[in-house]
Amino acid sequence: MKFFRVIVICALFISFTSFAQQPNILWITIEDTSPQFIGSYGNENASTPVMDKFTKEGVQFTNAFSTGTVCSPSRTAIITGVKTYELGTGNHRSNFSIPSAIKGFPYYLKQAGYYVTNNSKTDYNVAHEKAFIAEAWDESSGKAGWWNRGEEQPFFAVFNYNESHQSRTMTNPYDWYVEEVRDKLPEEDRIGESEFEMPPFYRDSPAMRKQMARVYNSLKLTDNRIGELIARLEKDDLLDETIIFIFADHGEGMPRGKTNGINFGYRVPFTIWFPPKYKHLSPWGKASSTDELISFEDLAPTLISLVGEEMPEYLKGRILLGVDRDAEVDQLFISSDRSDNGIDMVRTVTDGRYVYSRNYMPFMPEARYIRYMEIGEIKQVMGRDYENGDLDPLQRSLFEPRAPEVLYDIESDLWETNNLIDDPEYREKVEKMRAALDRHIIEQKDVLYLPEYELEKISVSSTPYEFRQESSRYPLDEIYRVAKLAGFRNEAVMLQQLEYLKSENELVRYWAAIGLRSQEKELLLPYADRLEASLDDNYPPSTITIAAILHDLNQSQKAERLLKKYVLSSDKHLALMTINYLIYSDHKSSFIEVIEKVYARETDDYNTSAASKDFLGSLGLVPNNFDYK
Repeated sequence: MKFFRVIVICALFISFTSFAQQPNILWITIEDTSPQFIGSYGNENASTPVMDKFTKEGVQFTNAFSTGTVCSPSRTAIITGVKTYELGTGNHRSNFSIPSAIKGFPYYLKQAGYYVTNNSKTDYNVAHEKAFIAEAWDESSGKAGWWNRGEEQPFFAVFNYNESHQSRTMTNPYDWYVEEVRDKLPEEDRIGESEFEMPPFYRDSPAMRKQMARVYNSLKLTDNRIGELIARLEKDDLLDETIIFIFADHGEGMPRGKTNGINFGYRVPFTIWFPPKYKHLSPWGKASSTDELISFEDLAPTLISLVGEEMPEYLKGRILLGVDRDAEVDQLFISSDRSDNGIDMVRTVTDGRYVYSRNYMPFMPEARYIRYMEIGEIKQVMGRDYENGDLDPLQRSLFEPRAPEVLYDIESDLWETNNLIDDPEYREKVEKMRAALDRHIIEQKDVLYLPEYELEKISVSSTPYEFRQESSRYPLDEIYRVAKLAGFRNEAVMLQQLEYLKSENELVRYWAAIGLRSQEKELLLPYADRLEASLDDNYPPSTITIAAILHDLNQSQKAERLLKKYVLSSDKHLALMTINYLIYSDHKSSFIEVIEKVYARETDDYNTSAASKDFLGSLGLVPNNFDYK
């Protein structure tokens, strides 16, 4: 018995010692925020003293990037450590299956003895989300925190602050913002409408300044809330035992930021603060800032390594901290796809200074119709200014078709006002970044070159992650050869796309059609008969796209019948695709009645319903302030 007691005591001592040596980790995420609006990143008009303090004492990352530009895809990348275009989770929102072996990374911290909590946003964009959450966290709720852990047990605690979310900065009614944000600030904390500089892609008018002030005050309230949380940590005598991460989930939740595949959508403020006890884990020494490239793919492996657990094979991101730290990289690959009812597809490579983005659907403008945006007063002000001719060329460009490629020099052009893609001085840079992106897409087997119509079917019996690795079923080389033409507007490309409409591969035909959707009408008109013949295509995504093109060209009756059929399709992906095309049609009147049927039936699919409201709203038939839930 004495021997047994000694063994138990030794085991408890070893366990306690192990816990005592492990750092606590506090992870603070703020929503919808770009570095341009944080004081420590150079904005002298911002009031973020708590975040600035931890940045000064810790390490500020100037080249931190979200893997997506809207919340649920970025959170999938954070929680799994896998890129969204590998998992098939890039579209906001979706619920496609992922392999059971891919877990929320806090699961591995639990194996190391950590108490892991989430307070409280999930939005992980995967099938069977409740089971996924239950496996990942000890507790995920609005009451979760380190305070329920075992004695001396190390913790990993996530706190998510909604105060800077798009709902506060633009979407919810102004009166709501006054009550829930501005009035919760002491008067001396409030930032007035004349106390900041306007980004150049917004008109500098009283109406727009009224809206932009919401961003600054929402961030001030966020900073105050973070201060309250840190005070509780300090009161519990845990500050000196805790590594603190503070970062945003993606770029600013305002028009041209969130949902767009440019720097303003991707780049995030990001800080790691180390207490003196754990300074040795920081590879940056006494530096308070680093331009090292990091993305959300790096977070899961970093934390799993930090707590000493074995690394799952599927994690490919870098380990940033500790003795197993990986070498720095010279470029990152990131992506932006559908947001709510607004379809899109962008792939991006950045070296930190230069951001090269490839737009595969440039017929969708940066300020495309997304219901959650349209109901915001700022978007309505911008729309009125556009219609009244009050915007300059840069500001107007948000409502017009995009270029297929953009290159921005963020060092000299922070607000991305000058596209360098055709500048001879940057030809070599463009060619290098374009080639790197092409290679990466093929090597990583980007599964989102499949339409969501296909991803849904795959998820019934398998997962997009696994499907993409079957080259016989997913010949991405062949598909990408056609997809990479999409967006380029000239006769040579158009003739290639018309030929690809004859392919036996339905995905090749689909991408040929997507590419033709961006071509100028004057080029396409002589080939209307060839497009008409393609309406007999038995692959719905191709048929819908060609029908939308043809109806805009010559109001083909056959195309109109097909489009009306798919507007009412029971397949939500096909209906959404069809309505999105019609939103941007020059000939909408013949579809009003059928769209009203979708609107009236109050479909359970939010995106299809939202798209129908945007269609009718674009004609002034439904007010944009219809709701804000």
